[in-house]
Amino acid sequence: MDLKEIQNLIKFVAKSGASEVKLEMDDVKITIKTGSEEKEHTYMQQMPMGGQMQQMPMQQSQAPAQQEQSQAAPAQESSAPQGDDNSNYVTVKSPIIGTFYRKPSPDKDVFVEVGDTIKEGDVLCVIEAMKLFNEIESEVSGKIVKVLVDDSSPVEFDQPLFLVDPS
Repeated sequence: MDLKEIQNLIKFVAKSGASEVKLEMDDVKITIKTGSEEKEHTYMQQMPMGGQMQQMPMQQSQAPAQQEQSQAAPAQESSAPQGDDNSNYVTVKSPIIGTFYRKPSPDKDVFVEVGDTIKEGDVLCVIEAMKLFNEIESEVSGKIVKVLVDDSSPVEFDQPLFLVDPS
């Protein structure tokens, strides 16, 4: 059973309204649980040659990650400049969900630093989503005022990444 078939099975179970589905085929066991408190769990167990069970999470619940980020969001907002100072700046937001990286690779320099002047089309960072590295380009020209996300941190869709002074 490949990943695409597992994803289709998860979608089917979610649409069906079932709270739990177990599937056993040869040396693979899959359990999909859905519930009101948590989005969905998928666990895949493979039987190694030794006969012992190994449990490997394939897709974990998204609820704990959302709770962590909802707790972290107020701290980020309070550290950003407030009131009139913030109204002069353009906020560059994440177009996708993934992992934020300030460098093209670990041994290279960061794309932009606070105080750097950027122009439209300059690469500001990369966001890794499903092993693909997506370059995030600036849509405005100006000066980087603040980097709002730490390197190698998970980011959500539409999460503020940078503050840019367009003047």
